[in-house]
Amino acid sequence: MSGESLERYFRMIRDDRHRRPSGRLWCPAADVYRTNDGWIVKVDLAGIRPADIEITIDGRVLRISGLRRDATCGEGVSHYQLEITYSRFEKMIQFPRSIEHASIERDYRDGLLILRLHEEQAKAAKR
Repeated sequence: MSGESLERYFRMIRDDRHRRPSGRLWCPAADVYRTNDGWIVKVDLAGIRPADIEITIDGRVLRISGLRRDATCGEGVSHYQLEITYSRFEKMIQFPRSIEHASIERDYRDGLLILRLHEEQAKAAKR
């Protein structure tokens, strides 16, 4: 590491230790599986309360959004290193066809939000 880049590195550390993370929007990782009657969507949302998760469907798009809060940082606590993003998040998944009328089962455990979208019930409702 050159002297100039080393100096920039330490200046960055010094500056970051006295600032909270930006309010930038982050995008969690997700897996999507096709099943016989619909879809399974798994989203990595470690450290997020289920009450802070919002799920909406608009045509072919599933939108999962919310907020990860840092309950540790408060008065009298300063941080030394922050790598986890604490701010609003949003994940948008586009499906090959409309999922607007799919029923949704939701399960949240071990930091994973698992959604089961059942299209069979939606097809029966149209008949």
